[in-house]
Amino acid sequence: MQIFKIVLVALMFIVNLMIAQPSWAGKNFTKGADYAEVTQALNQLLTVKDTPEQGGYTPEEFQQRLAQLQFEKNIIETAKKRAQCRNETGRTLAVYANKPKKSPTQLYFLGAGKITDDDWDCDGIYLPAGTQLVLSPNTPAQELTEPTAVKFVDGTQSVARTNPATGAIELNVQPAKVFNAAKSDWLLPALSQADIDAQVPTPQLID
Repeated sequence: MQIFKIVLVALMFIVNLMIAQPSWAGKNFTKGADYAEVTQALNQLLTVKDTPEQGGYTPEEFQQRLAQLQFEKNIIETAKKRAQCRNETGRTLAVYANKPKKSPTQLYFLGAGKITDDDWDCDGIYLPAGTQLVLSPNTPAQELTEPTAVKFVDGTQSVARTNPATGAIELNVQPAKVFNAAKSDWLLPALSQADIDAQVPTPQLID
């Protein structure tokens, strides 16, 4: 009887480990739509590797696009948790987020100094017209003439911060896509930064 109990306890332990495994195992984002899209774009780009002008690229533009797609692919392949957005702008930040299998991607508000919880996917950031934006390190700021959304691939750990000298919003990672209202499926309301600052930060984003 004692041996039977020991075997039963051991079996229960093994079953619990098998059930619990997804919670502690690394997440796999290579089965998602972002990975399929990045892989397809990379494969298409490589078809004009020897003649980039046929794809509408200068040699320099080709190398930049290739590096960007390889970078995005690597983020997705090596990510250990869902995409998160960190707000270091000193002001409220409007972000596009969803809780997988529970809510669609929509606009939420992230307080200054906060980071989205990794139970959520932070897909991108909303930026109002008039924002001075630095899309990636070592590039000049550009002033947005209309409301704009930037999208990140699965697993991206993005940081938006304000440059104290210029007031520009700087991103630590170049977005996968930059949308205006005509090109986006996401809602892009005509909000000013003052409108965003007046919003109450969304509490469930940082649970």
